[in-house]
Amino acid sequence: MATKKISAASARTHTRKAKQKSSFPCTSGAFAKILLVVLIGLLAWGYQATRPPPPKTCGSPDGPPVTAPRIKLSDGRHLAYKEIGVPRDNAKYKIVYIHGYDGCRHAINILSQDVIESLGVYIVSFDRPGYGESDPNPKRTVKSLAFDIQELADQLGLGSKFYVMGFSMGGQAVWTCLRYIPHRLAGAALIAPVVNYWWPRLPVNMSQEAFNVRLPQDKWTLRVAHYLPWLTYWWNTQKLFPSCSAAGRNPAIFSSKDLELVSKQSSSQDYRAQVRQQGEYESLHRDLMIGFGTWEFDPMDLENPFPNNEGSVHLWQGDEDRLSPVTLQRYIAEKLPWIQYHEIPGAGHLVPMIDGIGEKIFKTLLTA
Repeated sequence: MATKKISAASARTHTRKAKQKSSFPCTSGAFAKILLVVLIGLLAWGYQATRPPPPKTCGSPDGPPVTAPRIKLSDGRHLAYKEIGVPRDNAKYKIVYIHGYDGCRHAINILSQDVIESLGVYIVSFDRPGYGESDPNPKRTVKSLAFDIQELADQLGLGSKFYVMGFSMGGQAVWTCLRYIPHRLAGAALIAPVVNYWWPRLPVNMSQEAFNVRLPQDKWTLRVAHYLPWLTYWWNTQKLFPSCSAAGRNPAIFSSKDLELVSKQSSSQDYRAQVRQQGEYESLHRDLMIGFGTWEFDPMDLENPFPNNEGSVHLWQGDEDRLSPVTLQRYIAEKLPWIQYHEIPGAGHLVPMIDGIGEKIFKTLLTA
């Protein structure tokens, strides 16, 4: 049998091709493994980026000190509070005041001492969970704050009935009190309460129109808080896109009247450093997730808590408010005729800071 001979040139060509093939180790299988490693790395980075840091709880070894009086709630959390007015035992009216977004218990300077004493008013203002010196509540819901308020009233001995008054995001808490503890209320005031654009019974076209008044970065922040709450921390800390202007107190969100009021009051707000001292996630970010998330009830399904006129509910609103659109407040007041609606011409969001309005709100609530 004849043996096939391989020329030297053919051998060299075969060897060169083998070397070229061996110099490219990234076969399809190897490429898939590298892609998997990269994907796992991105997922790990994404997971860490969306996880908020633990809060710096007041009184903990690395947290701020406790300087305010506090009560201990049934679940072990602490609620810090501030009392002003006449002594509690001598008071004719006892009021729980609920601060707004990016505020704390000190944001209650809307009534002069003379008026407080003449009315016989006792007011307790408290830090909502995660703000100021109140412990964060990682299990917080729309419903939970109403029962925090009830426990605060019980431990301070405010009696079987008391008044509630809330400003801005604190106004949302008043809605929850009207839903879950109406039997404990002597009256209620909602002051420029923030409206959740996703409440089911708001007309879609009206809600969308009001939503579109917000700045673009605000709209995206609220969308994330509503549809993707688990991304809220990342969205408000990332640098790729602008996030909610409210957290940065962008002047563009305020009316000209609001800006005048802010300039007058800024020098007296020496408590600002306390507001977010436990971390922005459990204060600002959770406020957004709760306030604009899916609620456990629709305020427009509420019934009159005072059918026998033993109390009253009031809603105060500026007609130039850019944060709580007046069109939505008018609609709510129309659908809930048992609410006494007060609209202030030329006023923005900071209604209680207008000269004379704070006094009027209190007197109207307590003497209605």
